[in-house]
Amino acid sequence: MPSVVGLLERHEVAARRRVDGLREEADRIHAELAEAEQEWREWSVARRRVDAVLASGGDDQAEASQSSRDAVQSRSQVPVWREGLARSVLSVDYQRIVQALADRSRLRQGPLTCQEMAAVFGMDVVPARVEALRAKAKRLVARGWLTEPSPGRFTLAKGVAGPAGGS
Repeated sequence: MPSVVGLLERHEVAARRRVDGLREEADRIHAELAEAEQEWREWSVARRRVDAVLASGGDDQAEASQSSRDAVQSRSQVPVWREGLARSVLSVDYQRIVQALADRSRLRQGPLTCQEMAAVFGMDVVPARVEALRAKAKRLVARGWLTEPSPGRFTLAKGVAGPAGGS
C-alpha cells in the first residue's frame, strides 16, 4: 500500500507539470499575439501610406481615391485620422476619450489607463465598463487618433492635439 506522502508527492508533481505546460502555452500565445499585433501595425502603416500616395496623385486619381475612402469611412464608426480632420467627426463617446487625453496632454500629465478614464468619466470602475473603454481606445489607436506607448496606457497621437485635431 502506497504511503500518503508518496501519493501527495505524485499529485504535486503532476500539478507542477500541468502549471509548467500551461505557462509554456501562455508564453507561446503571448509571443504569437505580439507578432500578430506587429503585423497589424505594419498593414495599418502600409494602408495609410497608400492613401497618402493616392491623395497626392493626379486630380482624377485623387478624386477617385477620395470617393473610395469616403465610402469606406461612411461605414466606419471611427475614421482614420489625417491632417485637418476635426474631432467632431467622431461619435460622442470617442470625442470624450480624445478630449480627456487632450486635457491630459495639455496639462503634461502623461498616458491614461482605461480604469483612470472610467473614473474621470464618473463611471463605475468595473470590468465591463473598463473593457468597453479599452475597446474604444484600441479602435482609436488603430485609426491613428491615439497611441499606446505601453500596454494599457493611452495618449493622443502626434498631430491630433494641434489645430487640425481640434473640436
